[in-house]
Amino acid sequence: MTALEPRDADVPRLIEDVDAPAAAGPVLPEGILGRTYRALSIGIVSVVFLIAFEATAVGTAMPVAARELDGIALYAFAFSGYFTTSLFAMVLSGQWADRRGPLAPLAAGISAFGAGLLLSGTAGSMWMFIAGRAVQGLGGGLVIVALYVVISRAYPEHLRPGILAAFAASWVIPSVVGPLAAGSVTEHLGWRWVFIGIPALIVFPLALALPEIRRMASGPADPEAPVEAYDRRRIVLALGISLGAGLLQYAGQERNWLSLLPAAAGAALLVPAVRGLLPPGTARAGRGLPAVVLLRGVAAGSFIAAESFVPLMLVTERGMSPTLAGLSLAAGGGTWALGSYVQSRPRLEPHREPLMVGAMVLVALSIAAAPAVLISSVPVWTVAVAWAFGCFGMGVVIASTSVLLMKLSAPEEAGANSAALQISDGLSNVLLLAAGGAAFAALGGGAVDATHEAAETAASTSHPGAFAVVFFPMAAVALAGAWVAGRVRER
Repeated sequence: MTALEPRDADVPRLIEDVDAPAAAGPVLPEGILGRTYRALSIGIVSVVFLIAFEATAVGTAMPVAARELDGIALYAFAFSGYFTTSLFAMVLSGQWADRRGPLAPLAAGISAFGAGLLLSGTAGSMWMFIAGRAVQGLGGGLVIVALYVVISRAYPEHLRPGILAAFAASWVIPSVVGPLAAGSVTEHLGWRWVFIGIPALIVFPLALALPEIRRMASGPADPEAPVEAYDRRRIVLALGISLGAGLLQYAGQERNWLSLLPAAAGAALLVPAVRGLLPPGTARAGRGLPAVVLLRGVAAGSFIAAESFVPLMLVTERGMSPTLAGLSLAAGGGTWALGSYVQSRPRLEPHREPLMVGAMVLVALSIAAAPAVLISSVPVWTVAVAWAFGCFGMGVVIASTSVLLMKLSAPEEAGANSAALQISDGLSNVLLLAAGGAAFAALGGGAVDATHEAAETAASTSHPGAFAVVFFPMAAVALAGAWVAGRVRER
C-alpha cells in the first residue's frame, strides 16, 4: 500500500466527506435580508426612511412655522442651524464610533433627533424653533456617520453595495408622500403636528436595530487594542468648520459690504479646518481615498445647488404652483434608487470607475438641460425628464463613493473617513448654494411667495438670466467631477 492510498478505516469517512456537500447542494450566499442580516437591515433602513421623511415633510411645513412664529427674517437660520451643528456632530460621531463602537452614537443621535423635533414643534418663538433645529442637526450628524460604521463592520464587502442601494430606495416613498402628507397635516391640524408626530416613528427603528448592532458591531474595531483618547485637535477643527460654514451662510444672506467681515472670518476658520479634517491630497484629487471624498462633495454640491432652483424657476418662469413645481422632481427619487441598485450589481464591480465617470457626465448634462424650460416653446415636463436622468447618475455616484470609502478604510479608520465623506458632502452644499444664491441675486433674480396667486404673476418680475448663471456653472462643476471620478481607484 502506497502513501497515497487510503487505509480501509478511512474509506467510509472520505466517502462521507465527498458526498455530504453534493447531497446538501450548493451553498448560496446570504443577502441583506437573509436570516443573519434581516433584522439589522430592516432596522437601519427604517432609520434612513425616518430621516428622509423628516427632510421632505419638515421642509413643507417650515414656511408656515416661520410665518406663525413671526420669524421670516430668521428663516435661513432654521436651515443653517441644522447644518452647522451636524458638521460638528459628524466628526464627534466618527471618533466616538472608532473608539467605542457605533451603538452609542447611533442611539444618542436618534434620541437627539427626536428631541429636536419636539423642541421645534413646541417652540413659542423663532429662536426656540432654531434651537430645536440645531439639536436635530446634532442628532442627524451622529446618526449618519454611525450608520456607515455599522455597515463597514456588520456587512461583508459583497453586501455593502446592496444595503446602500436599500438606503437610496428608502427615499422614494418619502420624496413623494412626505410633502403631500405634511401639507395635509399642516392645513388641517397645524404645522406643529408635523414636528411632534415624527418622533413617534423612532420607536420601531430603535427596537429593531439597536439589539442587532449590539450583537454584530458593538465595541471598538480591535477589542484587544488599548482605547485611544479623543483627538482634541480634530474636535476643535470640527467646531471651526461648523462656525465657519455658519458665518459664510450668514454672509451669503446679507448682500452688503459689511457681510464681507463674517465671510472673511468664516473662510479663515474653514481653510485650516478642512485641511485638517479631510484626507491629505483631497484638494488636488489624489488617487484613491482623497478623490473619493472630493468626488462626493463635487457631485452632491453641484446637483443639490442646482436642484434648489428648479422649483423656483418653474414657478417664476412658467407659472406653475409651488406644489406642482416641487412634485416635478418626485420621479427623481425612483431613478436615484435605480442608479444605486445598478451600481450594486456584482457584474459591474470591475467597471465601477468608468460607470462613475459616465454617471457624472449624465449629471452634468441634466443640470445643463434644465434651464431649457426658460424658452417658452419647450414643454415644462422636459425638466422632470432631465432631472430623472440626473438623479440616476447621482444614485450611482453617491452609493459608489460610500462603497469605495469602506473598501479603502481600515476598520479602525471607518468612523473618521466616513465623517470626512459627510463633511465634504455637507460643506460643498452650503458653499455652492451660497455661491449660486449670490450670483442669482446679483443678476436680479426675482423672489416668489409661496402662494398660487404670486406664482401666476411672478414671471413679470423674474430674470431668466439669473437662473442661467446658476445652472451652467453647476453643470461645469459636475463635469469636473467626471475627471475626479477617473481617479477614485488607487494605482
